[in-house]
Amino acid sequence: MNLLFIGDIFGSPGRSFLKELLPRLREEYEVDLAIANGENAAGGVGLTGAVAEEIFAAGVDVITSGNHIWNQKEIYPLLDTDERILRPANYPPGAPGRGSAVYRARDGTAVGVINVCGRIYSSHNLDCPFRALDAEIAKTRASTPVIVIDFHGEATSEKVAAGWHVDGRASALLGTHTHVQTADELILPGGTAYISDVGMTGSYDEGVIGADREAVLKYFLTQLPVRIKPAGGKRQFSAVCCTINSAGRAERIERLLIRE
Repeated sequence: MNLLFIGDIFGSPGRSFLKELLPRLREEYEVDLAIANGENAAGGVGLTGAVAEEIFAAGVDVITSGNHIWNQKEIYPLLDTDERILRPANYPPGAPGRGSAVYRARDGTAVGVINVCGRIYSSHNLDCPFRALDAEIAKTRASTPVIVIDFHGEATSEKVAAGWHVDGRASALLGTHTHVQTADELILPGGTAYISDVGMTGSYDEGVIGADREAVLKYFLTQLPVRIKPAGGKRQFSAVCCTINSAGRAERIERLLIRE
């Protein structure tokens, strides 16, 4: 089974580049399941129903998210009704939506997808992501040994530790959130594909991790609230492609960084 995981889609520049590239990439890499982190897809902060449908229409099968999934309140009801959209599993009980689900890939493989948020440098009081992963993996393995995790977090150390924590129990643990693709992809001894951050799909040469640089500079210089919007300029597409066997072990992980 070939999995394509696309790093944080940032606003309309990310969505437009996704639509241009994904059909070709699905064919070139014989992709059976495409997952994308979409927590910044609507204007750079949050996700809406219309934007989610645009991403699905482009060829994405599953949308994962992170701490910004709550910024657009109109998405809350959809999190309860559309199983193709996940929010982090380690938010407290009562939060809308679900943190994991099992999907059918194009080749017929059942694929479990789990989404969690890290706690280091987070302003949210979240449940332990490691214990949340234990519970979600145990639940998901009853349906399939093929399990893919989006670990959405700031700290590389926390993500590396999480990779070791799930090695042999998950097929892949792929980091998101920092918008900077890391060059540490590998397959751990137990067969889990790992990368600290898949990167960002959006504008890269005129802004700050996808956002308009003037607003970000104003924030850092004044510490006053600012309205974030996507930057202009050239676009990039960040992803990883993993090959996973029927036993749930990763056989290959390849980084993709495509720029205009």
